[in-house]
Amino acid sequence: MSQGSGADGHGKGVALRERVRLAGGAADASLDEVVVEEPLAIRVDGETVAVTMRTPGQDADLALGFLLAEGILAGAADVGSAAHCGRPGAEGYGNVIDVRSAGGMRIDPDRVLEGRRWNVTSASCGVCGRRSVAGLLERIGRVEAPTRLSEATIHECIEQLQRAQPIFARTGGLHAAALFSAEGGLLAAAEDVGRHNAVDKVVGSLLRQGLVGQLPASASHGRGGPAEGGPGKVPALLAVSGRTSFEIVQKAAAARVPFVASVSAPSSLAVDLAGQAGIALLGFVRSGRINVYASAWRLERQGAALASRGSEEPWPSPRSP
Repeated sequence: MSQGSGADGHGKGVALRERVRLAGGAADASLDEVVVEEPLAIRVDGETVAVTMRTPGQDADLALGFLLAEGILAGAADVGSAAHCGRPGAEGYGNVIDVRSAGGMRIDPDRVLEGRRWNVTSASCGVCGRRSVAGLLERIGRVEAPTRLSEATIHECIEQLQRAQPIFARTGGLHAAALFSAEGGLLAAAEDVGRHNAVDKVVGSLLRQGLVGQLPASASHGRGGPAEGGPGKVPALLAVSGRTSFEIVQKAAAARVPFVASVSAPSSLAVDLAGQAGIALLGFVRSGRINVYASAWRLERQGAALASRGSEEPWPSPRSP
């Protein structure tokens, strides 16, 4: 898969704007660094399928992660290229990305979208166009990986996520997401104004490397088996900086990631989907504590005690701090 002239660079996520700081009765005018927010149109073979507001950078990865989560792509083998449209320097350049089918393949969004398209207000909503959550689960299927992680590994992953936010450190205005191996190795990290975009970016990064994708044949219309990676390369945990919503768990399930962890709270639908998909959903991972909301059997700490409850049985979750 190639990235054409639209390959992403660095430093695109910050802009300077005038601000007046009021403190102690004094007013100080100066320039401040703020996060860039611009629209991105995602095209498949020239046809727009979604528009989302995002922070520029890693746009090709964002598009690939989004298309994987929605079932439009099965894996890297579907894609010939992903590049920005137009000419560098032209007005609006960089805000449209076109994903092209690989030779001998045809990416078919209408098979999934049923004639629908996402717009700027709904591009982050993974359930849009689905008649029910049950239908979504039928497409994605359960995450069957036997992966278990220790509390120590989970805390280390969250600490690494907090260190992998350079633009947040400058602006205070971004979400972050990162994917880690079962050994706690950082595989990909990204920042964005939208938490769902940050997740799409890290998933898309690994999709380009062939490390995620390829839903089970029963759920991906026969387009192949699971992605394979070497030791320490298969993603085991998705860490996010904000709350965990339904769409975040959906994206983890599509990427076959068995753990989702956050420093904040999950939503009710995120908990329900994680339990049904076999994903360990962890919230308020901070200060040496973890709240387990779904699939607690995946944690190593209490081993057999948790596993004995079965992978689909609910586990009572501790209240948030």
